[in-house]
Amino acid sequence: MRTWLWTLVLLTAAVVMAVVLRENTGHVLILVNDWRLQVSLAFAVVALVGLFVCVYVLLRMTSWLAAIPMRVRGWNSRRHVRRDQELLEQGWTELLEGRYSHAEKDLTKLFDRSTDSSRQVLAALSAARAAHALGEFGRRDHLITLAKEKASDDSSLKEAIATAAADLYLDQGLAAQALEALLPLQERSARHIHTLRLLLRAYRQLNRHDQVYALARTLNRRGALHETEARQIIETAAAARLRETTHDGQWHAFWKELKSDERTLTEVALAGAAAFEANGQLEEASRALEQAIPLSFDPRLLAAYSRSEPSQVKRRLEKAEAWVQSRPNDAELLAAVGHLCLVGQIWGQAENYLSRSLSKRADARVHVLLGSLYDKLNRPQEAAAQWRLATALGTALPVLATDSFLPVADIASDPGVLHAEGLSYLAESGFPANWDHDPQLENTDLKTVENMPSDPARDNFDEYFDSAPVAGLGEPAPVSTLPPLPEKKA
Repeated sequence: MRTWLWTLVLLTAAVVMAVVLRENTGHVLILVNDWRLQVSLAFAVVALVGLFVCVYVLLRMTSWLAAIPMRVRGWNSRRHVRRDQELLEQGWTELLEGRYSHAEKDLTKLFDRSTDSSRQVLAALSAARAAHALGEFGRRDHLITLAKEKASDDSSLKEAIATAAADLYLDQGLAAQALEALLPLQERSARHIHTLRLLLRAYRQLNRHDQVYALARTLNRRGALHETEARQIIETAAAARLRETTHDGQWHAFWKELKSDERTLTEVALAGAAAFEANGQLEEASRALEQAIPLSFDPRLLAAYSRSEPSQVKRRLEKAEAWVQSRPNDAELLAAVGHLCLVGQIWGQAENYLSRSLSKRADARVHVLLGSLYDKLNRPQEAAAQWRLATALGTALPVLATDSFLPVADIASDPGVLHAEGLSYLAESGFPANWDHDPQLENTDLKTVENMPSDPARDNFDEYFDSAPVAGLGEPAPVSTLPPLPEKKA
């Protein structure tokens, strides 16, 4: 646009000069010592314009020639920058694709070739991330050290190195090293959400519940954490803090620092009630649970509420029965009220509530409570039945196999038996055939045979066959009779 504007201005000036000079017939006289030069006004103007153009072109050419070395250096610098950018882009693309070995190779090459400290730091940190993904923690630490050396006194680069190194250390589970890297940034961490998140991760790994609680509240207030995640972290940290300080007296001051909505979280309410009970403040324990139960009716809260001291049974029963009016089909609530009645020795109401709870859902704990109730009422059969049901629900009982017997073997068609003395064929008596015709027993009556002394070898053989069969051994294979050889023809 500017070029067209200047072109228009010059054309307008040329037209004006041409019109003016055409109407003016004056001359220009130039005297230099003995020299005298007289020209027309139009020629003098044209000569001056031409001289200006020549001088301008000459000066521009001189400036262009003098700037050649600078332009060469600029071209080299741009070429190096373009090459570094290509390597950096290629390395990051490979890093995002998961080709960590190629990414580390290209980024390390960029670190060695580049002359710019910022690009070297960026390349070293990126290569460290690739080495971390490969599990090469030694190379990762070496690259982080090189990045620190190239950062020198640049505060922004130092902060980038610290946050990147802390992130990698936390992925490896080295929370102490991550916290050491983040400590120099801790004073300025309120301005950096990412640094606060890294600090939160480090303190959670180190079980520093007081710092976790404070950071979670800060991040939640600034909208850096999702509401659900923030509530879970605050609940876990606050409950752990209460349990840690229950016996040193600091839990009460921490309980007062909690917001009202934080006290109604399930874990926090349970920990607070346990702390109050441990210090003998039973009214406060009941109040802590009563504030949290109507918001969720969590089974853990109801179970804790039902485990009451006798002095608190009346108060808790009144509250629980009021809740039952609005939630008559809540099995956990009915079981809790039945438990309270059992503690208060209100046997009829206890049986009523526990039976109603079982009608809604089978529960081993409720069966145990009913069994204890029937045992108190001297009804042993019903108590035993409830305890058996509780055992069946709470434990996977084994299925016992019924007794079974192998069928009797059919030996009618067996041709022979293999025994210790060899192969013998059976006779009709059931014994080997060569035993039936003992020459010593011929012409001998039965009474004489009975009074004959026994043969030790025969007795041992009978004991062998009278012994029980050994499991796992197969029966002997039947012996087949070989066919007779064919007769030779004459």
